[in-house]
Amino acid sequence: MTFNMSDFVFLAIIVTGVVLCLLRMLKGPTAPDRAVAVDTVATITTALLVLLGSIFERYVYLDVALVYAVLTFIGSVAIARFLEKGI
Repeated sequence: MTFNMSDFVFLAIIVTGVVLCLLRMLKGPTAPDRAVAVDTVATITTALLVLLGSIFERYVYLDVALVYAVLTFIGSVAIARFLEKGI
């Protein structure tokens, strides 16, 4: 397990993306803006899991990232249906 400079750059980009999405989630003027921010944070988290799997050479993180992405998609569809039609 060695950290390259590119690993730090990727981690910095991911952290910046999460911070910007959290700001949009807190400041978003409408509920759909907040829902998109939450979905984007989940997508960035999936990318982080893939990056960690690559850094630590533990490929079980890739399986976890795949399951997390599927669950995030299902959650996003549920939120979109709720925002469109209500309960």
